[in-house]
Amino acid sequence: MNIRDRQILRIAIPSIVSNITVPLLGLVDVTITGHLGAAAYIAAISIGSMVFNTIYWLFGFLRMGSSGLTSQALGRRDLQEVAMWLVRGLLIAMGIALVLILVQWPVREVALWIMHPGEEVRQMVVTYFHICIWGAPAVLGLYTMNGWFIGMQNSRIPMAVAITQNIVNILVSLLLVFGLHMKVEGVALGTLVAQWVGFLMACALCRHFYGKRFRDVASLSRDNVILLFRHSEIKRFFQINRDIFLRTLCLVSVMLFFTSAGSWQGEVILAVNTLLMQMYLLVSYVMDGFANAAEAMSGKYWGANNKVALRQTIMHCFLWGAACTTLFTLLYIIGGDAFLCLLTDEPFVVSASYDYVWWIWLIPISSMAAFIWDGVFIGISASRQMLVSSFCSATVFFVVYLCTVGAMHNHGLWLAFICFMLTRGITQTILFVRENRG
Repeated sequence: MNIRDRQILRIAIPSIVSNITVPLLGLVDVTITGHLGAAAYIAAISIGSMVFNTIYWLFGFLRMGSSGLTSQALGRRDLQEVAMWLVRGLLIAMGIALVLILVQWPVREVALWIMHPGEEVRQMVVTYFHICIWGAPAVLGLYTMNGWFIGMQNSRIPMAVAITQNIVNILVSLLLVFGLHMKVEGVALGTLVAQWVGFLMACALCRHFYGKRFRDVASLSRDNVILLFRHSEIKRFFQINRDIFLRTLCLVSVMLFFTSAGSWQGEVILAVNTLLMQMYLLVSYVMDGFANAAEAMSGKYWGANNKVALRQTIMHCFLWGAACTTLFTLLYIIGGDAFLCLLTDEPFVVSASYDYVWWIWLIPISSMAAFIWDGVFIGISASRQMLVSSFCSATVFFVVYLCTVGAMHNHGLWLAFICFMLTRGITQTILFVRENRG
């Protein structure tokens, strides 16, 4: 194994561990509420978690933008600019969080109008929302810090923070719900405490590992304050993040429509698609680890203007992606049916799943390029190309669905999703080659 592969794995493996722990925060909440004696508790926590996950997903640009810009500054060995991107990102994250807190009532009402739960569930969602909204500064601040850490070629700190968050969430939620009998309030407070513990832990680790290194360049001198708010850098940050935000809207629209289109075909098909999507998510957690390695290393070599190292990094990331693709494809072909039975023992759902499970065999090979190129484009701040590829692929998704759903029904939906992933990878490949010839 050469040095490039070791560098990739040093970033990818902790990132994969972090990615796998992320859904555990929501899973812990659902598991605890599942033992409170009423289905309404599960429904309330599920709706509340979905609302916040959607909101925070839209602001994922705070992590992606920070990662690319930081790694590029690191590649140029501009430590002052490295420190400035962390401060700029945190200021913007806190500003967005403040706005969310101030407009929480209309945000909550719009979400409840879309979900339209029953009155009992609605009251529980309101309680959950009013507590968890105060975690917005911690969540968005941690997005920025995680992006900055990855830009610094360090994915171990985000991994440690993610694991700690889950442990804290479990312990606090169990104490409040079963020890103090707080029900929904206890679950929400457990999540809130875990979010703030994670953010404060990230701040402490940042100061411990990087405080001395950036003490001089990050001081509040007049020159540094002027540099911090330099118009050209602030404009660049918002241009990049605007494109990433719009790109995320394209992806969110596809994923939400996919879920909705499944629900239109009945509860069994919705359940089948939900189960099969878990297999897609499992692939994404692993591929995202190599995407994080691609963004950290690509940004560094792009900032250093080292095109040879950049191309080597991309090639090796694709080789690791191909290895994962082969592994997951074989795993799903051999054990896909068994995995579905592990997720549910409902006979109607299992039986219906057999008609669609072969679509999952195509997921790894159709999505691999999209994940790796996303990492590369984030690293080199090619946000406009990311937006173009996402818009094109979302358009293909809706066109294919509308053309095939009448004859193929749910198979048409899955065909559209496969085409969506393939189009992202193909479009990004074309854009990268066109923009980086020679």
